[in-house]
Amino acid sequence: MNSAQNAVTVIGLGPMGRAMAAALLDRGYAVTVWNRTASRADDLVARGAALAPSPADAVAANEVVILSLTDYAAVDAVLEPAAPALDGRVLLNLTSATPEEARAGADWAAGHGAVQLTGGVNSPPSGIGQPESSTFYSGPREVFDRHRAVLEALTGRAEHHGEDPGRAALLYQLGVGIFWTAMLGYWQAVALARANGLTAADFLPHADDTANSLSQFFAFYADRIDAGVHGGDVDRLAMGMASVEHVLQTNADSGVDTALPAAVVDLFRRGVEAGRGADSFSSLVELLAKPGKECFAGPTDPGTDGRVRQDGPSLR
Repeated sequence: MNSAQNAVTVIGLGPMGRAMAAALLDRGYAVTVWNRTASRADDLVARGAALAPSPADAVAANEVVILSLTDYAAVDAVLEPAAPALDGRVLLNLTSATPEEARAGADWAAGHGAVQLTGGVNSPPSGIGQPESSTFYSGPREVFDRHRAVLEALTGRAEHHGEDPGRAALLYQLGVGIFWTAMLGYWQAVALARANGLTAADFLPHADDTANSLSQFFAFYADRIDAGVHGGDVDRLAMGMASVEHVLQTNADSGVDTALPAAVVDLFRRGVEAGRGADSFSSLVELLAKPGKECFAGPTDPGTDGRVRQDGPSLR
């Protein structure tokens, strides 16, 4: 087994795993790789990486083993046959997972003498190795500190978020939940624009303005939500209901698929029917937290906390 200070194993050579192996090679690490389709390692081997013949050999080669696989089912399929080689290993598990899966994976690893550090990479493969990119980690702090050089070779910023191996997975899912939903909203808008003679390029400046404004909304509503304040002093759910219905009708009139805007309308309607029509549309947080129940939770008077006596971002 090679020292963690200068040698690393990477298992899984999809776009992310390949980028990680390449970044480590760039920084002078001795890199052992394994992938079910061995040919994906050809360019890395040409650069000096060692191709292990099996997952067990890959795990046995180095103390630090980076896992970049599709899901935890794939992790299980790869590591189960390699279990005898896991003793003493540090698994940097960068595979997407639910928090519960991450916790179960850490327990399984511990049962075989290994330690898991869960990671959630906040970057596409093109950002791997870049100083501005970041990754969430959770698990034993001592392991994080001891291997920080490897972590920062993968992404310039490595953030430790506690001992719970599920916390990094949770933070990652929070981020990608926003990303996928926001991108679907963008695809919907592009489809509507195209149906009305506009190109994606025509629409891009307006899309950028809208996307850039979101951080203001996040910041404005955070304190109010944490305080349970959903008063209708800045916006009202009933007004938002009218707005999202107009979006739905515009898509329908333009012959564009309406599944996504219809789902948004349905959520607003449920909030109004639960009695929140005069409150802020932030009250939908309570509905989402308690599906199928009335969303009355916490004070709605905006005067209950001085921090919320302010004008919010403009709702367009």
